[in-house]
Amino acid sequence: MREWVEGRVVGKHIWTEGLCSLQLDAPVADFRAGQYIQVASDVEGERIGRPYSLVNPPQERPLELLINEVTAGTLTAYLSHLEPGDRVWVSARAGGYFTLETVLPTATLWLLGTGTGLGVFLSMLRTSDPWDRFERVILVHGVRVGADLVYPGTIASIAASHAERFSFIPVVSREPWPLALSGRITTLLASGAIEDQAGARIGPEHSHVMLCGNSAMIKDARQILEGRGLVRHRRDVPGQYSAEHYH
Repeated sequence: MREWVEGRVVGKHIWTEGLCSLQLDAPVADFRAGQYIQVASDVEGERIGRPYSLVNPPQERPLELLINEVTAGTLTAYLSHLEPGDRVWVSARAGGYFTLETVLPTATLWLLGTGTGLGVFLSMLRTSDPWDRFERVILVHGVRVGADLVYPGTIASIAASHAERFSFIPVVSREPWPLALSGRITTLLASGAIEDQAGARIGPEHSHVMLCGNSAMIKDARQILEGRGLVRHRRDVPGQYSAEHYH
């Protein structure tokens, strides 16, 4: 049975309507970058919980979540309306295996995320793991509109700390946006446009790709990557790509 602890909202940042970051003070055990916690509310006598990846790196507190309010989503609507000082239930321990712990070192780490899938990568990038295991890291964030390109200051700080070893490629699908590629991540991956922008190629002999976000994106990206010879990574059988579904 899951152990719940009470947390308190200590900060909130609204990026756009329905998209916010929540900071929580809660006695959650140590975790690895890439893991998630369950967040819950009590509805009609039933505790309803959902997983949310942690945006903060393990060495920093408070805990931080990136939340997109989903239409007809009872819990996301509840969370997005919380304010500093409000209480919330969270799992006492983080879970999940979408981490770099068992990924083999190689030349290039590709991080492809849509929407709130960006958050888990920001946690990883603020640890030493990517920089100890890979020569270069390329972060790709796909959104519908440019206003959803969140955490620009955090990304700029990562870029400043790692210079030519880090590249950020924003992708916007529904409107032109300065410095962003136009279209969907999967379309641009299939055409080679993302690789052209990065000045690097994805191949099983020198790449590991991590996918996080929308299930449709992950399904299509998996087909593209497997067509290039990449194999899904498992804890007991190392491969060249990892995936984490959000919905």
